[in-house]
Amino acid sequence: MKLAIGCDHVGWELKPAIIEFLEEMGHSVQDFGTTSDLRVDYPKYAQAVSEAVVSKECDLGILICGTGVGISIAANKIAGIRAVVCSDPYSAKLSREHNNTNILAFGSRVIGSELAKMITKEWLEAAYEGGRHQKRVEQIAAIEKL
Repeated sequence: MKLAIGCDHVGWELKPAIIEFLEEMGHSVQDFGTTSDLRVDYPKYAQAVSEAVVSKECDLGILICGTGVGISIAANKIAGIRAVVCSDPYSAKLSREHNNTNILAFGSRVIGSELAKMITKEWLEAAYEGGRHQKRVEQIAAIEKL
């Protein structure tokens, strides 16, 4: 699978560990930045990763900021994105199974690298169940067209 990843200056220290983990899992990773701890605005990176996912340049995306909240809100402004901020593996798994999320976000000030890896693994290994959940995913997509 090809994964897009992006972060702001706060997520920058955690990003290399996640990239390495993804590559160890056999995925290819396209890094959309940032590349240092110099202060930047997270919406730029949320947009770049989101556009790569929507265009199918990448299969899924991962975003990192201080809490995961701001960067996931920005990502969710892009039509076709269903970004979830997670601080636990169970929510990450169910977000894929029930909501067909296509971007995972987390906060480097909230979780450490080992928990981030566990969350990422659960999210990537989960599959969308469709069925009773499909109607709701379609309703979310309809809201984007308003």
